[in-house]
Amino acid sequence: MIVQKLIEEKIQSLLEPSYCQVINESHMHSVPVNSETHFKVIVVSESFDGKSRIVRHQLIHGILFDEIAGPIHALSIQAHTKEEWELRGGAVLDSPDCIGPNKAH
Repeated sequence: MIVQKLIEEKIQSLLEPSYCQVINESHMHSVPVNSETHFKVIVVSESFDGKSRIVRHQLIHGILFDEIAGPIHALSIQAHTKEEWELRGGAVLDSPDCIGPNKAH
């Protein structure tokens, strides 16, 4: 849970989100037990106001540059303004199933 905690701390300190959830989805993939390689990040922040989805993702990628270069293999990002989050009713999109080398097709 070291990588997950680091992601949470960096996002909290740099984006000051009104909502932040970091989900370790590694167990859904063909990786060893207790891996920290696949994450979903849901962030609601005023920092995203007036920014496109691409710019929001670039911002998060920049914050997590070292982790993406190292232990993180995959990162799913859901970055919303407060208004967008309210319109969604706080709904989080499900991640697709992994169809990796050790998964059934």
